[in-house]
Amino acid sequence: MPKIIVLMLFILSPLCVSGQRINRAQLMEDFQFLASDALEGRAPLTEGSKKAQKLIKSRFAALGLTSQYDDFTQLFSFGKGTKVENAANIVGFVPGTESDKIIVVTAHYDHLGKKDGKIYNGADDNASGTAALIAMATYFAENRPTHSMIFAALDAEEMGLQGAKALVRDFPFPLEQVILNINMDMISRSDKNEIYACGTHHYPQLKPILEEAAKGSKVTLKLGHDLPGSGHDDWTSASDHAPFHAKGIPFVYFGVEDHPDYHRDTDTFDKVNQDFYYHVVQLILNSVMDFDQEIN
Repeated sequence: MPKIIVLMLFILSPLCVSGQRINRAQLMEDFQFLASDALEGRAPLTEGSKKAQKLIKSRFAALGLTSQYDDFTQLFSFGKGTKVENAANIVGFVPGTESDKIIVVTAHYDHLGKKDGKIYNGADDNASGTAALIAMATYFAENRPTHSMIFAALDAEEMGLQGAKALVRDFPFPLEQVILNINMDMISRSDKNEIYACGTHHYPQLKPILEEAAKGSKVTLKLGHDLPGSGHDDWTSASDHAPFHAKGIPFVYFGVEDHPDYHRDTDTFDKVNQDFYYHVVQLILNSVMDFDQEIN
């Protein structure tokens, strides 16, 4: 084949066009379903939670992901006195092509359920991250990464990061193999067109990789919300990356700043800026791809 044709095919390849790495229609379909009234806010142990689990497991299975847990499901219990039993993390695995080191990609799928007859749909928090997690798994199932990757949809984040704590406590490999946690929690709304990446204060080696991945993005990547002693402005312990950080595992937490619908029944899919969300997911995917190539 003439070199010029090969070059043209490479340039036009979907893998080389950032906008085609993510199936936008499927991303939005998953997001809308996870945030729908049918799931009644996805509180742990509820029928709505089970519907979310079913979607995630079916997508992982269709992608050909494997798991170290039966039926992709890590059951766990927590609490003293009134104990919560059989909460469920949904965990898929893609083996690396060259390394047994592991990147763990996380997003919690639970939310607050129903209160006083109102459904707390948790669209931004965190149907947004969960749908993005499925999109990440889709890409890397079809384009094997250098490092192995675990995709973990975590339960009971809203009850004290319980799913992340359970995953770290009962991790299916030695924790020494984990080189990075990418956590997504609230990534679909920003009036300023900004997405934050928290963690580079603690792990400055990650900063140049993030900055390079953000070049050309249609959203603005900002670094911060990780300075010790800054109170509520410090997100270091705010979501499911915290148990990884406690073990000395580097993390990047992607999230937007709080908005008026945070933890309210008005956090619904119709409030989402779909263009912003789509470009954020592309940016996060670009970042994960770069981390896979750059860190050891």
